[in-house]
Amino acid sequence: MTLTEPVIIGALSPSRAGDFMTCPLLYRFRVVDQLPEKPSPAAVRGTVVHAVLERLYDLPAPRRSVAAAVELLEPQWRRLLADDPQYERMFADEAEQAQWLEQARGMLERYFTLEDPTRLEPAERELYVEAVLEGGLMLRGYVDRLDVAPTGEVRVVDYKTGTAPGPEFEAKALFQMKFYALVLWRLRGQVPRLLQLVYLGGAGEVLRYAPDEDDLLATERKVMALWSAIERSLESGEWRARRSRLCDWCDHQALCPEFGGTPPPVPDRQPGDTVRSNRRSATDEL
Repeated sequence: MTLTEPVIIGALSPSRAGDFMTCPLLYRFRVVDQLPEKPSPAAVRGTVVHAVLERLYDLPAPRRSVAAAVELLEPQWRRLLADDPQYERMFADEAEQAQWLEQARGMLERYFTLEDPTRLEPAERELYVEAVLEGGLMLRGYVDRLDVAPTGEVRVVDYKTGTAPGPEFEAKALFQMKFYALVLWRLRGQVPRLLQLVYLGGAGEVLRYAPDEDDLLATERKVMALWSAIERSLESGEWRARRSRLCDWCDHQALCPEFGGTPPPVPDRQPGDTVRSNRRSATDEL
């Protein structure tokens, strides 16, 4: 018997799934049209803070202090600037950039009120995961941190540089984590014991959720339904705009019918997920 690779019908990450749920036209602009977007100071700050927290765990446990994290901040910002100097154009002047860095510093200090990194030894950081579902849809993404207890139980941790959502929006926030849990379950055959969102904005908060198999099966059905909706839009060429408060931060208002614009013709391109090459881009969720 010859083993063959599964036929992959498409790929989806939590960010792009979130785009489609927020606004199908936004998904089209980002994934099908691949329109450029201006870097957002909030998103770039999230990139830098994530980089610092990743590298904090390179240090021996006793040296993981607030001072050590803050000391990593400037070098990580300079590294990002070296990769893409356009980020410096986000600021009107040096004072504005300094204020932005001070906000990042405050998030790092807040992190230490939510977790004690001297007592943690992550099994994985910035872990790329992918799994192909039975229907041929590939799910993929990057997990900020994976903790494994001596008993083998797994905790999935994600850092957010925004503020914690209200109770009415918690389900939407947890969708990303259930997505990762589903991928890990399909990869390893084990349901993660705990999903943990660490919010570094506002007053700081930790949102925890213990999933079970029923949760993840429901997430799998939701993801497949989302992909079916994406395929229908691909076949029909209809990508509906959905107006919401998030429109205030959208770069594509000039092309959106909700704001009097006209989208360009749909290019002859199948959607591909950009999570591998655009990690922590300006379009990543925070």
